[in-house]
Amino acid sequence: MDNFLKNDWHVVAQSKDLQQGKILKARLLGEDLVLWRSGDEALAWQDRCPHRGASLARGWVKEDTVVCPYHGFAFNNSGHCVHVPAHPDQPPPKRSRACVQTFHVQERYGFVWVCLGTPQKDVPFFPEWEDSSNYQKFCFGPDRYLSSAPRALENFIDVNHIPYVHGGTLGQPEQAMMGEYKVEVNEDGIKVSEVNVWQVDPGLSGQEGKADSAGLHILRPFTVCLRRGSPERRLTIFFLITPVDEEECVAWRWMFLNEPQEVLENEFRGFVNTIISEDITAVESQRPKRLPLDLQAEFHLPSDRTTIAYRKWLKKLGVTFGTI
Repeated sequence: MDNFLKNDWHVVAQSKDLQQGKILKARLLGEDLVLWRSGDEALAWQDRCPHRGASLARGWVKEDTVVCPYHGFAFNNSGHCVHVPAHPDQPPPKRSRACVQTFHVQERYGFVWVCLGTPQKDVPFFPEWEDSSNYQKFCFGPDRYLSSAPRALENFIDVNHIPYVHGGTLGQPEQAMMGEYKVEVNEDGIKVSEVNVWQVDPGLSGQEGKADSAGLHILRPFTVCLRRGSPERRLTIFFLITPVDEEECVAWRWMFLNEPQEVLENEFRGFVNTIISEDITAVESQRPKRLPLDLQAEFHLPSDRTTIAYRKWLKKLGVTFGTI
């Protein structure tokens, strides 16, 4: 497995969907998971009973244990088997193999985050969450792509596609010319600044398009924050990709709007969902589905400097999942 991604944090669900007494299925980096709550604590386990390999997702929660549907083994919140119906007076010792593999879990920003390995950093920092009093907040996802996570993330940071993929919705083909902008790669990821792309304002209906200044901060291989506009009137998007399999992923996003007047939620959601659908169609059409990290594999333009930096950065980090 890709060691860098294995030791990083990834969103697998919204916290509100992980309810007491229920088992929630998820999949991350090709690994099937079961999520459940013990009290208020969120837990993530490998979806495999250690007895005969049955799926625990088909089981149920009973008295703060997960019960396997195949032979009725019950596992406590540490993943240890505490009850075997065929031998009720002989629970397996804690050091036996009758233990489910457990993973690291955190809940933050309304999401459940899982690390399959040993976390090397904390969950990516989203500062607007701490000071969100002046924002309208909207959560989108899960939005499924039948393509790799690097392809989906690269589409988000690729400003060149806006006039055509979103022509008539967010952009216009007549406004395709790109100016200069800055790209900086450091220990905190990739920072892109002074990007001026003509776009329709997604906040207020009837607003004419304009070339607002925007910036991107790619914090992790599949996490990026976009900020557009001024501090007094700003759109912030916290965009996250879950690498489900090599050629399948799921996108999540928080959108924070600091607007002079309240935005109609139904209108805004309809607009954004149209943009998301256009992106998914474009990404799913790309071949190969996995992102080529060899820069000789595809043709590049000067205005592709963000995506070129992203590919070089992934290669430097040793990211292989979803790439070729």
